[in-house]
Amino acid sequence: MTTVPDVTLNNGVRIPQLGFGVWQVENSKVVEPVRVAIEAGYRSIDTAAVYGNEQGVGEGIRLSGVPRDELFVTSKLWNSEQGYDSTLRAFDATMERLGLEQLDLYLIHWPMPARDSYIDTWKAFEKLYADGRVRAIGLSNFKVPHLQRVLDEGSVVPAINQIELHPNLVQQELRDFHTAHGIATEAWSPLGQGHLLADPAIGKIAESYGKTTAQVILRWHLQIGNVVIPKSVTPERIRSNFDVFDFELSAADVDALTALDAGRRFGSDPDDVN
Repeated sequence: MTTVPDVTLNNGVRIPQLGFGVWQVENSKVVEPVRVAIEAGYRSIDTAAVYGNEQGVGEGIRLSGVPRDELFVTSKLWNSEQGYDSTLRAFDATMERLGLEQLDLYLIHWPMPARDSYIDTWKAFEKLYADGRVRAIGLSNFKVPHLQRVLDEGSVVPAINQIELHPNLVQQELRDFHTAHGIATEAWSPLGQGHLLADPAIGKIAESYGKTTAQVILRWHLQIGNVVIPKSVTPERIRSNFDVFDFELSAADVDALTALDAGRRFGSDPDDVN
């Protein structure tokens, strides 16, 4: 079976560079895709409280038969639960739904800058980390000013920042900030919510490698150093998205994909989520 390369986080914890996302998959329908993904070779599963499918994800993990210590499980705190005490309660609820004793990675889902609770929330994350209930803590959708506040006012450097990132939204400034501070970059919506699958320029590159457009985009993510979590509920596509380790893009093709950057978001701007 293919072994996915790891990215070593700033605290020494290793996360598989290619994982499986379950956004917009109903709880009753997520069990089988999670089981199929693990069977295909994925060892990292990314969920969130707001997805409403943590219970199903936990069931899929158990049905896979793969030992817990071989899997990397991520979840995220939803916006309504931000704050010190509410974060601790929300984490307990997440763990109960997942049926796990320890989480591998816990993320603040959005900074919600107008609410201005993410520092108190981060301090609760630091407690969960200090207590050993989670192996690594990080952020999602944080921009440079939000990250800087966490660095200035917190005591633990975030292990990862999960952001919308794809060839139309390369996020170079934010990725450079991550690199400078030892924060790993993780890409959600790595295929641009499917919009990039019909891009003729990417399609032409894919044809030259005998690969799908999705495979070429995922390969681009891997080669520029992103952790990436594609999502699908179709077994064939779940397996296809994993089949990206038998080829390598040329430097020119990596550059060509990066040059498609247009600052184009398909999801929300973090400054607008409050």
